[in-house]
Amino acid sequence: MKNEFDIFSWQDIQKKREETRKRFVIEYAQDSSDSYDARDMDRLWKDDVLVDSYLECSHFVMENTLKMISDSLQWRKEFKLNDINESSVQKGLLDSGMIYLHGYDKEGNKLFWFRVRLHVKDLKMLTEKKRYVAFWLESHVRREPGTPLTVIFDMSEVGLGSIDMEFIKYIINCFHVYYPKLLAKMLMYEMPWIMNAAWKMVKAMLSQEVVDTLVFVSKSEIQDHVEREHLLPSMGGTDPFKFSYPPFPDDFQNPISETGQEDDAETGEDDLETKDTLEQNPLALKPRKQVCFAEDWDKDCTSTWKASRRPSDAFKGTLLHISPAEELRFGLGDGEKRCLISLSNVTRNRVAFKVRTTAPEKYRVKPSNSSCGPGTGGTITVSLYGGSLCCPQDRFLIMAAEMDLSSDGGSADLAQFWKGVPKPKIMMHSFIVIHRLFQLMASSSRLEENMDRCLRWQKVLTVLVTVLTALSFSTIYTGEWPL
Repeated sequence: MKNEFDIFSWQDIQKKREETRKRFVIEYAQDSSDSYDARDMDRLWKDDVLVDSYLECSHFVMENTLKMISDSLQWRKEFKLNDINESSVQKGLLDSGMIYLHGYDKEGNKLFWFRVRLHVKDLKMLTEKKRYVAFWLESHVRREPGTPLTVIFDMSEVGLGSIDMEFIKYIINCFHVYYPKLLAKMLMYEMPWIMNAAWKMVKAMLSQEVVDTLVFVSKSEIQDHVEREHLLPSMGGTDPFKFSYPPFPDDFQNPISETGQEDDAETGEDDLETKDTLEQNPLALKPRKQVCFAEDWDKDCTSTWKASRRPSDAFKGTLLHISPAEELRFGLGDGEKRCLISLSNVTRNRVAFKVRTTAPEKYRVKPSNSSCGPGTGGTITVSLYGGSLCCPQDRFLIMAAEMDLSSDGGSADLAQFWKGVPKPKIMMHSFIVIHRLFQLMASSSRLEENMDRCLRWQKVLTVLVTVLTALSFSTIYTGEWPL
C-alpha cells in the first residue's frame, strides 16, 4: 500500500505541518488552553513526526486531524501521562499479568499481550484499567517513539465475567486516536462464539483502517504471525515465560566491578527515578568499525568482539543497538558462567552508558560505567561471582545518554555527566536472567505431562483392545456377533 506522504513534496508536507499547528492554536487552544498540558502543546509545536502521524491517520483532512489532536491531548491530560509512573497504577493491576509487553512477532514488532481471561468486568474499576493501559503504552512510547506494537488479544478460556467489549474497544481506540501509527496489527486469538454478536456491534463503530489491522487467528494459525519461541506453551509455543512485574530503576543498584568495589564513577547522587524499564524491538546488528571503549574497557575488546558469536536478536534503541535483546543466559559449565552484551553506538555523538542490577552481590560487570564514540561498539562482560547462582528474579538495566563530542568519556567526565543529565534524555533497556537449569526443569515438567498423557491413552487403548478381543472370541465360539 502506497504511503500517502509519497504524493506530497517536502515543501507541501512542511506547509501542512505549519497549517496544523497554527489552526490548532486558533481553533482549539486559545479558547480551551486549560484542557491541554503545556508539555504536550510544546511537543506538538516541536515534534514533526507527531504531527505527521496525525495527518497521515486522518488522510490529511485538516478538520479530522485537528479533532484527533484535541481528543488525544485532552486524554493525555486527563490521565496525567506526562507524569505517569507505576505509583499511578493500582498494584493489583500491575501484578495481575492481564497486560504486559514481551517477545516479538515475525516482523520484529514488540508484542503487547492482553490476557482477557484474567480480566474481570467491573464498571467501578474501568477508569483505573484505562490508566493501566495508558501506563504500558506511554512507557513503551517514551522508550522508542514510533516503534510498532502487535497486540495479541488472548481470548482462550474466556468466561462471561471476563468479556468487556467496552474495554476492548478502548484499547483499540488508544492506537487509533491517542497513539497513531503505533499499531502494526491486532491478533484476535481464539475468540469464542459467545462474543460474535457483541463483536459485530463494536466492529461497526470502528474505522475501516482499524478493522484492516484485525486478524482472527486460532491455535494453528497464530504461528503464521509469531514464532513458537515467542508463544506460550498453551498456544503451541515453547516460551516458558511467566509474567512478573519487572523491577524499576529504584530496584537496581550499581554492580560491583571485578576488583570487588563499586565503580568509582557511580555515585548515589545519580540515582534516577525514571520508571520506564520495558524492552524494545529486535533488529539484527549491522557490522561496524570496532574500537575500544574509554577507561575501563578491556584492552583485548576487539578480539573478544570478533570471537564471540552475536545472538540473532537485538534491541534497537535510539542511541544503542544492544544484543542480546532481552535475556542473559547462564549455565552450569565453567564456560557458561558469564554472558557478553554487545553494544553499537548508532548516533553521531559519544554515548555514555552504565549497567545496574538488582543483585550486585552475585555478579561482576566489566565495564559497568563507560562510553563509546560515534559509530563504535564493544562488549560488556557479565560474570557470576564465586559460587553464586542466578535466579529468574534477577534483572539488569543498561542506561545510556548522549554526551558532547568534546567530552573524552573519562571517569571524571562520566561522573559529572550522570549528575546533570536530564531524565527524558536517558535511554534504558532491561534484561531478564535465564539459567539453563530452569529451562531443563521446565522441559522436564512438560515431558512428565506428556508421559502422563501417553499413559492415560495407553490405558484407554488397552481397555479397547481387551473389549475387541473378547468380542472376537465370542464370535468365533458362537458364530454370531453379539448385539
